[in-house]
Amino acid sequence: MRSSEPSIQQIDFSSQQTSDFLLPHPAVLKSCGWEQIHFEHHHQPQFETPEHQGNWHVIAYCPLIETIPLALRSGERWLDGQLKREARNTGDIAMIPSGIAQRCNWSIAAEFTIVALDPALLQHIGQDWVNPDRIELIPAFMTQQDALIQGIVSTLRAEVEGNKFGGQLLVDSLRTTLAIHLLRNYCTTQPKSSGDTDGLSKLKLRQVTEYIQENLHHDLKLIELATIAQMSPYHFLRLFKQTMNITPHQYILQCRIEKASILLRQTDLSIALIATQVGFCDQSHLTRCFKRVLGVTPKQVQQV
Repeated sequence: MRSSEPSIQQIDFSSQQTSDFLLPHPAVLKSCGWEQIHFEHHHQPQFETPEHQGNWHVIAYCPLIETIPLALRSGERWLDGQLKREARNTGDIAMIPSGIAQRCNWSIAAEFTIVALDPALLQHIGQDWVNPDRIELIPAFMTQQDALIQGIVSTLRAEVEGNKFGGQLLVDSLRTTLAIHLLRNYCTTQPKSSGDTDGLSKLKLRQVTEYIQENLHHDLKLIELATIAQMSPYHFLRLFKQTMNITPHQYILQCRIEKASILLRQTDLSIALIATQVGFCDQSHLTRCFKRVLGVTPKQVQQV
């Protein structure tokens, strides 16, 4: 009787378990509740994974590891049927597209980061430049560096480690930026450039700004605003800035400060209550933004 080939393990990045079942220990840091992007950071002993593939595109990243000499970090990776020894220097990345099989080993204790991106996001953002059926990423071993990806990974890690105000909007922006970067630099088909020069139409701008004004108390997401404008998040981000000369994030902050100023002058509400009503996480955050943008504190505005 002929033995069957070992099956390829499947990673579902839309589930909470993700890659934990492949490794000796679960991730020490893991994102929760993010849409179409996933982050996890690992500390693992010496290990070798079985052959596996994910349903999302994966970027594997080697951070600064002061305790492990560079000469000892190397290991092997089998990617899309090819074998290569990786040096795994600080900042090196590997690109593993969805559906591409791989396995790897680490000969010593390992520290690495994984960022996974939903392929549907690339199809949505790239639909204006590339046939969605032709969007394929190029597999790459952990032998190259990418400064933009390094910065995005670092910022995503900071968001996982600390629950800060506006985090969801920042993650949405980083997710969109990363998707565009992958389409531009790691896609088998180069996107066509767009010739839009007129910015958002008056109707779309009014719809978006009215929505922002009515929902300042919520944690507004870039994808929500882009949906209202009926375009991809990237197109919306670019055209909004072209029209308003500021980003959506900056505009939302500006609106919150203006509304808070009106409430401080025209009502008897406490500063803490006004802060939450206009979307700041607490009174101290409102005070910091007022001092940075207006040069005065909410209390000084209230006393005018």
